[in-house]
Amino acid sequence: MDKINIGFDPNSCQKINTILSNIIADQYVLYTKTRNYHWNVTGEDFIQYHKLFEDQYSAIDDDIDEVAERIRALGGKTPATLGEFLKSTTLKENPGEFPLAKTMIANLLTDHETIIRNLRKDIEICDDLDDVGTEDFLTQLMEKHEKTAWMLRATLDN
Repeated sequence: MDKINIGFDPNSCQKINTILSNIIADQYVLYTKTRNYHWNVTGEDFIQYHKLFEDQYSAIDDDIDEVAERIRALGGKTPATLGEFLKSTTLKENPGEFPLAKTMIANLLTDHETIIRNLRKDIEICDDLDDVGTEDFLTQLMEKHEKTAWMLRATLDN
């Protein structure tokens, strides 16, 4: 861990960077799953879903970069390998499965809701550690996932 002097003890920074490392793992697995669905979606509403998934993985890609930069700002090293991500993620992969579009939507909804629940817990930990910056950052990230979950839920309602 890099030495920084921003008002946190090293143990607090380490705890926060562990939280952020777990978040980036979930984000990367979600990104990969969304990209997979973008590539492999078929059916009557192909164009709609193909574009939806592209918009979503592009947004997740931006969020991944922001999480990585937050880790670096707090003196940590960013995990950046698939092996590291798979060890830390709370999401499930489904290799070799190519579900129908509605199932893809439902799977992504489940993943976004899992991330939202995890972020709520992480925000509380950051609050306990008096890290207002990361708490705010995670709240904004959670709100993005909440909006995406709502959109996916609405897509399933038709």
